[in-house]
Amino acid sequence: MIPDQRREALLSALRDSGVLSVKELCSLLKVSHMTVRRDISALESEGEVHSVPGGVRISRSIRIEPTYQDKSTAHLAAKRAMAAHAATMIRSGQTVFLDAGTTVGHVVQHLEGKKDLTLVTNDLTTAVRLSDISGLDVFQIGGHVDVRNRSTVGLFAAGMLGHFNFDLALMSTSSWDSASGVTTPSEAKVGVKQAAMSNSAMNVLVSGSEKYGLIGTFNVAPLDLFDQVITDSSMPSEELAQLSEAGVKIHVTET
Repeated sequence: MIPDQRREALLSALRDSGVLSVKELCSLLKVSHMTVRRDISALESEGEVHSVPGGVRISRSIRIEPTYQDKSTAHLAAKRAMAAHAATMIRSGQTVFLDAGTTVGHVVQHLEGKKDLTLVTNDLTTAVRLSDISGLDVFQIGGHVDVRNRSTVGLFAAGMLGHFNFDLALMSTSSWDSASGVTTPSEAKVGVKQAAMSNSAMNVLVSGSEKYGLIGTFNVAPLDLFDQVITDSSMPSEELAQLSEAGVKIHVTET
């Protein structure tokens, strides 16, 4: 088989099994360990597969996000721990973007007492919660309302973000991994996220381990564009090692 045929056979086997060891693939494809490793590397760079210790698994695509209500009740302890750490990065006098999402939304409860803060968000629930804290200067980004996620998205929302200079952007995502970086199933979210990041001095991704290895249809940003990634303690040590080797500065919170 030529390489393209072999890699398609590898993908076909993974679609059936989900995860296979390198040894199993060598036997199935009748090729050497080195050849299988090269094929895995090539497919991983295309976002088709994801390496695991001793083998490889098919990348898990995400076509639609859960609703805000569904997300708001999931992994609560981990979300609160990640948000608490993210909040320590916010300093008085800063202009900060809080991306739409239930994890970043928990940052709000840690803002009492911080002085001279300007908070900008496209999350409708977060904006309401911010308005209950005295002393904050709050901007809600306008645009098309994504009802499922209670946020504003699209061209108008991205355009408004271009008027700000952020000291810090706390970014969320439904899907991320080492090869594809941050992705999303929603085209309307891409411009908003990219506008916030391009106008920020510091970008921090705040996302749980359950979203790692998921891949959305649209690319947002590679992980090397983030100054730090905050995730939870359920992230496998092998994955953490792989991220560290790739130069990603990652902080793991405990619950």
